[in-house]
Amino acid sequence: MPDEPKPALQRRLGVLNATSINMSNMVGIGPFIAIPLILSTLGGPQSYLAWLVGVLIALCDGLVVAELGAALPAAGGTYVFLREGFGPKKWGRFFAFLFVWQLLFAGPLEIASGNIGLVQYLKVFWPSMTAFQMKLTAAGIGVFLIFTLYRKITDIAKIMLGLWITMIVTTGWVILTGIVKFNPALAFDLPPDAFRMDMGFLQGLGQGTANVLYLFLGYYQVCYLGAEVKDPGRTIPRAVVYSIVGVTIINVLMSFGFIGVVPWREAMKSESIGATFMSAVYGPWAGSLLAGLIIVTAFASIFALLLGYSRVPYAAAEDGIFLRWFGVLHPTKEFPHRALLLIGIGAIIASFFDLQDVILALMAARIVIQFNMQVIALFLIRARRPDIVRPFKVWLYPIPPLVSLAGYLYVFASLGLKFIVFGLLTLALGAIIYFLVAKRQREWPFERA
Repeated sequence: MPDEPKPALQRRLGVLNATSINMSNMVGIGPFIAIPLILSTLGGPQSYLAWLVGVLIALCDGLVVAELGAALPAAGGTYVFLREGFGPKKWGRFFAFLFVWQLLFAGPLEIASGNIGLVQYLKVFWPSMTAFQMKLTAAGIGVFLIFTLYRKITDIAKIMLGLWITMIVTTGWVILTGIVKFNPALAFDLPPDAFRMDMGFLQGLGQGTANVLYLFLGYYQVCYLGAEVKDPGRTIPRAVVYSIVGVTIINVLMSFGFIGVVPWREAMKSESIGATFMSAVYGPWAGSLLAGLIIVTAFASIFALLLGYSRVPYAAAEDGIFLRWFGVLHPTKEFPHRALLLIGIGAIIASFFDLQDVILALMAARIVIQFNMQVIALFLIRARRPDIVRPFKVWLYPIPPLVSLAGYLYVFASLGLKFIVFGLLTLALGAIIYFLVAKRQREWPFERA
């Protein structure tokens, strides 16, 4: 008998599907849980200065991702960018491993933030839910998420499109209501000495920007699915840029809409600002309806996150940089089922932590390797790899990559000592593990002469 064909990833995602996956991931539960956190960083509407800084950083880094994703459209995204940028047999192997390693922390933390936020809106329907019950429910959502993703990518693309439409309806209702009911006196009710220029202000602005960038996490999601994208040289840059611009419009309008109806002092203490907002305008029934829509939107986000992140350990395992046991596709459904379980179980565990700590920890875990090192990888590819065709090139190069590099370093320095230490320690531990394994297996830098 002839050998049966080996399962392989298929290029089936177009611009609409790619953009919907990115935007569902980026919007999701984010603005409905992070806006109170942004307001609290500087204690008032002046905190929204973080939007200017965050949007600039996200757009500049998005252009970096667009060029790299179009040039290297394979499963793994940043993993592939680092491997090829720094050289697949030397430093690229090391940094690619560190990216997969930090993803084992940051990926589950990001998904867990969605799980936690979703449960905050479930509490609208179950007010007596205790803190421990909320954590158990968030973990249970993680289990259900794994179950729903245990299927072919074609089925997932259809599900994502439906969830994306729900997200558009949800955010559209909020935006239109905010525009109609907007009260400038409430929105711009600045506290005394709102713009004091001291170190506390700069750190608060940096933490606010970290929360804003949390709302943009996912503009690179399509790159993790690069091996499943049709015409990637055209599709990936468009999906990245469209999703950043679209999410900027949605989130900024929602942010000002909330504090134009709900006083910011109340808004920044609310766990379910969306429901509070709608209840203030139309009554409790509207708050409950929006909470239900937000729950669906939140599920779309974490669905897209786990879908994309599960491809990274798979790609690394195929290259022999990560445990080879994870480099296997399901024999009939053609998806990396073992890598899916790895990231999914991590998200279940992370769902037991507090939301703000989860957000700042995930930013700390990923800034240095993902956002900073992929910028350096772009510079190296342009300088050393003329063999790599680049269908899309960063506009106004090299200004956007430099802005991205400086912006993310500023945010990292503003996170607070415990989160900076967490980010650096996870990377140090990953480096130690890499070199120990490389020495035992006689791989770079310990290979035989």
